[in-house]
Amino acid sequence: MKISINNRIVKTGVAALGVSALAVAVSAHAEQTLNIVSWGGAYSMSQHEAYDKPWIEKTGDEIVNIDRSGNALAGLRSQSQAGNVTWDLVDMLPADAMIACDEGLIEPLDHDELLADAPDGTSPSEDFVDGALGDCFVASIVYSNIVAFNSEMFPEDDQPSTIEDVFDLENYPGKRALLRKPINNMEWALIADGVERDEVYAMLETEEGVERALAKLDTIKDEIIWWEEGAQPPQLLADQEVAFASAYNGRIFDAMVTEDQPFEIIWDAQVFELDGWVVPTGKLDKVKDYLHFATDTQRLADQAKYISYGPARKSSAEFVSTHAETGIEMEEHMPTYGPNFETAIQKDDLFWADFNDELTQRFDAWLSQ
Repeated sequence: MKISINNRIVKTGVAALGVSALAVAVSAHAEQTLNIVSWGGAYSMSQHEAYDKPWIEKTGDEIVNIDRSGNALAGLRSQSQAGNVTWDLVDMLPADAMIACDEGLIEPLDHDELLADAPDGTSPSEDFVDGALGDCFVASIVYSNIVAFNSEMFPEDDQPSTIEDVFDLENYPGKRALLRKPINNMEWALIADGVERDEVYAMLETEEGVERALAKLDTIKDEIIWWEEGAQPPQLLADQEVAFASAYNGRIFDAMVTEDQPFEIIWDAQVFELDGWVVPTGKLDKVKDYLHFATDTQRLADQAKYISYGPARKSSAEFVSTHAETGIEMEEHMPTYGPNFETAIQKDDLFWADFNDELTQRFDAWLSQ
């Protein structure tokens, strides 16, 4: 049995077992290959450790990990149109999952029938956090879009701490690396311009709000380096090509903890959201056992040993402990930790499902000016 990660094959220890031991280690499931799409980097590593390794030991399946979640919706559309869907399970954002569900690209899910109960018998529909279960979606983690900075690029007694500081070139000079999409950037621009957090999405539904967000982004446009892949922000920060970078909080945590990078996270105005699984149409029978396993209470708690994303199940919280490599307590590195969460904004998935195409066109037009 083996796992293929980014075209690398990782052998498991099962091959070294004798025939009788192998029979015990492998369940009654027939061996099969599961093509699982995710985001790559530290996140895919956490899934590999928490889900894939124990699943392979249990079943003998082969898992091929494909780093395509950044373009998963487009990929599902093209495969469906070609009549050749090769992906079996896809890690996707909720807003894209809503669109894919409406287009019939992914399977409706009966959560209480498909997923595992909590250890105390609580049903999945009661155990998962609010918003974690959609018609065609099941969340696995709560993560955050944040802005981080390289602490070596600012005086020790004047470190940035707010989202307004990211837009303050006078007091905090340097390049900024931002995701080349309107999502998060539009929200942060409005907050930095004085809009209350609970009014951001209502404002973005108006022409005035869109113009206001783009005008605020204009104030730093000449200092922005646009990124498209999740591995880019920590590298740009480490090389000091930028002073600030928007990023997924887990990517920055991984760089801070495993690479000892001098990064700090600005938790102010973090945009938190859920991320999880969708099943391409016609693939449910093939992946339902893996999905049941990979979303149970223990597996989601185990994932938090490797990355600073909170489990999407309430029952997992008590099983979250320390980082697997360094032994540090994980609690204060979670987006949902009290002090980190005080000014957080929940990404409005319904808003972005409705307005993503329109705002992307406006954003791209603004970029080309």
